[in-house]
Amino acid sequence: MNGAQDISYWTMFAGYAFFAIPFLILAYFKTGLVKDSVIAVVRMTVQLLLVGFYLEYLFKYDNTALNIAWFFAMTLVATFEIIKRSELNIKRFALPVFIGMFISMSFSVLFFTFAMLQLSNIFEARYFIPIAGMLMGNSLKNIIVAMNSYYGCVRKNINSFRWYLANGATRREALAPFMRDAMRKAFNPLISTTAVMGLISLPGMMTGQILGGSSPSVAIKYQIVLMISFFSSAILSVVLTFLLSDRYVFNEFDNMKEIGR
Repeated sequence: MNGAQDISYWTMFAGYAFFAIPFLILAYFKTGLVKDSVIAVVRMTVQLLLVGFYLEYLFKYDNTALNIAWFFAMTLVATFEIIKRSELNIKRFALPVFIGMFISMSFSVLFFTFAMLQLSNIFEARYFIPIAGMLMGNSLKNIIVAMNSYYGCVRKNINSFRWYLANGATRREALAPFMRDAMRKAFNPLISTTAVMGLISLPGMMTGQILGGSSPSVAIKYQIVLMISFFSSAILSVVLTFLLSDRYVFNEFDNMKEIGR
């Protein structure tokens, strides 16, 4: 089997006309999201073109130090995007979010490359970089939903939190109801996606492997292991981010600090 059919740059850029449909819908309903959407599309295009150019050399030289540096950079970008979309204070949340993401993503990527693929070089670019990117991209939306829900709910129900504390609950016990609610909102879509994966959609990695020449049976095995990693890394990253962030959000008297921008 040959590789995937190439797409010319002219054809690719002509495809941007398809954006007219969603942009018109957003404008018609006066969502105020047209400008943000245009900026997002431009950023996506520039970033992917630059990344594609960079990855050509990253894959060619396959240097472990460069691969780890790229992983570090991806985690840093993801951290700032989470904080921005969650409308939280960057100074207060940058470190805990970064650490939570870095630990959970490192564990998940190494599980995939070491335990499952059993690579002699677990940082091999053709596996390490795309797998890390997919896991990080998948966890991003879960963490944003969870952070929005968790801290938004605590702020709105701060009297309930104080009531729990006044009745003898520890800070962790008082925060548990808010954490449970945030995790339900963040992971219900993930659970649904996992449950019907393959029945109503062909996953992205599986599609890419089949287009690249792999047999469906090999692509399926990769996708199953990837979904295990998706599920585990998303939950681990959210919980770690919660636990680490709480140390910066509450003072020694369990009073909530200002967490908005």
